[in-house]
Amino acid sequence: MSLAVSAVSSSKDMGFDENKEGGEKSTNETVEANQEASEEGGRMSRQMSETSMYATEEEDDAASKLALGPQYTIKEQLEKDKDDESLRRWKEQLLGSVDLNHVGEALDPDVKIVSLSIVSPGRSDIVLPIPEDGKPKGLWFTLKEGSKYHLKFSFEVRNNIVSGFKYTNTVWKTGIKVDSSKEMLGTFSPQLEPHSHEMPEETTPSGIFARGTYSAKSKFLDDDNRCYLEINYTFDIRKEWAST
Repeated sequence: MSLAVSAVSSSKDMGFDENKEGGEKSTNETVEANQEASEEGGRMSRQMSETSMYATEEEDDAASKLALGPQYTIKEQLEKDKDDESLRRWKEQLLGSVDLNHVGEALDPDVKIVSLSIVSPGRSDIVLPIPEDGKPKGLWFTLKEGSKYHLKFSFEVRNNIVSGFKYTNTVWKTGIKVDSSKEMLGTFSPQLEPHSHEMPEETTPSGIFARGTYSAKSKFLDDDNRCYLEINYTFDIRKEWAST
């Protein structure tokens, strides 16, 4: 973790020697011309800034309304371009052993996080309860400083393919953001058995400044930014693991 500090440097104006013959008039004219140019530049800069701001807002608004194309049910996707042999093989590989009698006709995928666990070598997994409102009461878990761990979870996919499935996590301590991460999980098709995923291994920070209580927010989303689970929670980093 690090803090970025930015500094603003100041500049000084170079003056003219007013003792030189004819220098005062030339200096005054130059100053007036510079003032006019500065004022004009300021007006242009403000206009350009305002124009850029409005353009950005319009672009963001347009992007949010951008249609990514029509959605299809799984049955429709299998029927679409069925004469293209390469596409057909790719779809069959993606869908795997999907039972078309259980996918329904829904356009939107239904994703449910089934389990969440913290895995640390030499210890039993910490199984995290998933509250319906996404807000665990009290401390959700405790980690030992300087310990290795990773998150393991399973999830069900129903109705349709979920694409661009990802996990994001943001952590704060005393109101200051200390960490932000995103893990792309991939594209998953409906199946009867839950999918499973294990995050890369991490090491908790250590030292007196690392110990204490943190707040965090975790999300599971797809490439349409549809959120399937958001959890707002607190956790501790201590000298030792919490007693079980």
